Amino acid sequence: MLIDAMGLILADNERIRLGKIDEPRSLAAVPFAGRHRIIDFTLSNMVNSGIRRVGIVALTRYKSLMDHTGTGSWWDLDRIRQGLFMIPPYVNMTTRRPDRTDSQSIIDYVESGHQEYVIISGCEFVASMSYLPLLDAHLVNGADITMLCIRDKGKYSIPAVTIDVDDGGRVTDVLVDHPSPKSDLRAVSLLVLKRDLLLEILQDRMARGYSDFSALDLFRLYDTLTVRTLIHDDLLLRITNIAQYFSASMALLDDENRHKLFSEEHPIYTKVKNRAPCLVTPESLTLRNVLASDGCMIRGNVENSVLSRGVVIGRGAQVRNSVLFQDVQISEGVTLDHVIIDKNVVIKMGVRLLGQDDYPIVIEKNAIV
Repeated sequence: MLIDAMGLILADNERIRLGKIDEPRSLAAVPFAGRHRIIDFTLSNMVNSGIRRVGIVALTRYKSLMDHTGTGSWWDLDRIRQGLFMIPPYVNMTTRRPDRTDSQSIIDYVESGHQEYVIISGCEFVASMSYLPLLDAHLVNGADITMLCIRDKGKYSIPAVTIDVDDGGRVTDVLVDHPSPKSDLRAVSLLVLKRDLLLEILQDRMARGYSDFSALDLFRLYDTLTVRTLIHDDLLLRITNIAQYFSASMALLDDENRHKLFSEEHPIYTKVKNRAPCLVTPESLTLRNVLASDGCMIRGNVENSVLSRGVVIGRGAQVRNSVLFQDVQISEGVTLDHVIIDKNVVIKMGVRLLGQDDYPIVIEKNAIV
């Protein structure tokens, strides 16, 4: 079923940094769950919700993102009239450099669509859901903006946007990175509003010299517009720092979480690469609770880890509680524990890397250790 809404995905968030793993790529293009990228979940949720026009706002480092999304064919968005639109920054004619603060390209995208509503999503969270309940709640509550919130039941960490609401669910305050917030409501960068209202907001901000655009800018309009919340009670993994990224990756190793994230009701699509199935040789004495992708070859011992495509684990290697990106090569006798390794990295024989839950060791792309 198609809905009368277009999608707008914010591929970057200047407040969020994941260390070495998001230096060569945008936040949306960060690998997650083995063969997926973070944007796969947002794109799939939009398509599964009946959205057929999606724009991706890419400010910087979007080569990897463009290579992954392509024409949008993996999400059935390679269409003539609707489909997938990449929205890069304009180039300043004076400096010949990208103008990061120009939202005119977003205005052009929104104006060219005929849908009445716009569903805006960031890429600092991973979930498998339908956006129809959010749109339905917006139609019922009569608000100008309806935003998604979660109740933070875990350890509080920043960056975080805390929301205070009244008894009717209307936002009364927005706190950014408060050291000890009283409310447990955390804003998620997912919201819906009318197309005409979004255009009015963007044009007004540009006229006042504020042409940066983020979901937080819309949250802060609670004092002039009616902003209401919808609380999401199902699985949603926030990724706002490297510790949360590591925790979210480890959460995938729980069967219940994995089944919620990859359900038949809300399938998650991604770019397909034709590789052989994962090969485990008899030399691997221990293989326990591992999420391994196609193309992997495991000769060593692996526990509680996530392996992307093409990872090679050498004889006698010990890999525990780690996340290995595409085409990582682990040599013989290596010991890894609480480590995140970016793609195309080679770990030489006998190396020991030991991190912690809150401080995993991160190895940058193309490194030789």
